[in-house]
Formats: sequence, structure tokens, C-alpha cells
Amino acid sequence: MNITINEIFMIAGMAVVTFGIRYIMFPISGKFEFPPLFKRSLGYVPPAVLSAIIIPSILMPNGNTLNFSLSNPYIIGAAAACIVGWIYKNLLLTIVVSMAIFLGSQWIINQ
Repeated sequence: MNITINEIFMIAGMAVVTFGIRYIMFPISGKFEFPPLFKRSLGYVPPAVLSAIIIPSILMPNGNTLNFSLSNPYIIGAAAACIVGWIYKNLLLTIVVSMAIFLGSQWIINQ
């Protein structure tokens, strides 16, 4: 694997920028207090970002067109994950059951 000087500078530059962005917040961390409404709303950021990443791959499995039919095993697996997660509130059980249902529905649809 040959690494060029340009790649080294790019990696170093990305490291400096990433470190700089995070380091700026350390000096003001104890001096600034967010309003309670803002703190509460920050709790919705991870589910919103995760939904924005996952939902397009569920609804457009081929990357081109929307597929809302039951011949889409991604929708079946996602629905199973929602139902199992809502009822049992157990992450491992949700993952195992929804993956089993996804793989089973994929196998049935491709038969």
C-alpha cells in the first residue's frame, strides 16, 4: 500500500480540523448553560438522524424508486422491529427477531 504525501497531508488536515472543532467547546463547557427546552430537544437528535439514515434504505432498497409493497422485505423487517421494540422494549430481542423476519421474508419473496 503506497501512501502519497498528499494523502498524509489530507489525513493530518482532517485530524486537525476534527480536533479543533471539538477542542473549542472545552473552555466554555462549564461557563455556558443551555435553556431547559433546548436540552430537552437535543434528546430528539439521535432518533431523527437515525431515521433520516435508515428510512430511505427501507423505502428505496434498489436506490431508484420507492417500494411500499409487501414484496419489499425491508418494510416487513422494519415493521417487525417497530412492533417488537414497542411491545418488549428489549434491543437485542428486537434486532434478532426483526433480522429473522427480514431474512425469512426475503427468502420467501425470492422463492
